[in-house]
Amino acid sequence: MGYPLTKLIEKMGFINKTPQIDTDTINITQADVNRPALQLSGFYDHFDNERVQIIGYVENAYLESLDKNTRIERYRQLLSSSIPCIVFCRDLEPEFEFLEIAIKYSVPVLQSKEPTSAVMAEIIRWQNVELAPMISIHGVLVDVYGEGVLIMGESGIGKSEAALELIKRGHRLISDDVVEIRKVSNDTLIGRSPDITKYFIELRGIGIIDVKTLYGVERVKETQGIDMVIKLEEWNRDKDYDRLGLEDEYTEFLGNKVICHSIPVRPGRNLAVIVETAAVNCRQKKMGYNAAKELYRRFQERLHG
Repeated sequence: MGYPLTKLIEKMGFINKTPQIDTDTINITQADVNRPALQLSGFYDHFDNERVQIIGYVENAYLESLDKNTRIERYRQLLSSSIPCIVFCRDLEPEFEFLEIAIKYSVPVLQSKEPTSAVMAEIIRWQNVELAPMISIHGVLVDVYGEGVLIMGESGIGKSEAALELIKRGHRLISDDVVEIRKVSNDTLIGRSPDITKYFIELRGIGIIDVKTLYGVERVKETQGIDMVIKLEEWNRDKDYDRLGLEDEYTEFLGNKVICHSIPVRPGRNLAVIVETAAVNCRQKKMGYNAAKELYRRFQERLHG
């Protein structure tokens, strides 16, 4: 598992001070970063050399305090330790000797104008998503009133049509047909679209439409946390569907549970309105109010009042 360093450079807007090194062939596999302060002083026990290395003001000031021969030797020790790359923050400029040694050991040297703490926090945040465990599932992910709703069901049942109606009603598309789900924590699942199908919806009888072009950038979104799942299924008159919702049902992805509603589909049902209502109801439950339990409480009071 990992990703090419080029993606990090593009995402963070880093300046590559060693363009002759091919960053496509360097794979980043660790989500955390490291400030090599101890290593620059010569201590390499327990060194996390697979992490992105960050040079800030403190590390740079320490290096400048050394005599030139010692400084070059510390450069050589660090850059020969099989690190994936090194980032200079605050627009700090690496010495010519540093770049020369970095090229010798094929270590990309990058530069950012941002403060060190901000660079570290953003790299860790982005890499936690990029390197998280991932599965791909068949479905449609939409942002409805800020709630991430994953619509699932058999092919042709109306998932894309429901998503298109939601988009027309002011909500946002994350992915149609295939959703990549990443587990970024034990509580959080993040969904996104594969790059090849990003912002596209397939409508049977019409073909492929570009939501971003037709409806504008405000109707699409890159990523979204998954708060609930709606499973669309053909109406079955013999099946007993939940009509009160006193007990939540769940489905599971990558070990994380997500609230799940099974919605029967039959002619005349407005799926977009149902999805909107489910999203609002989900948010209301998060705020501590459950309409089904309130109705049950009223019945109990009437029975025993």
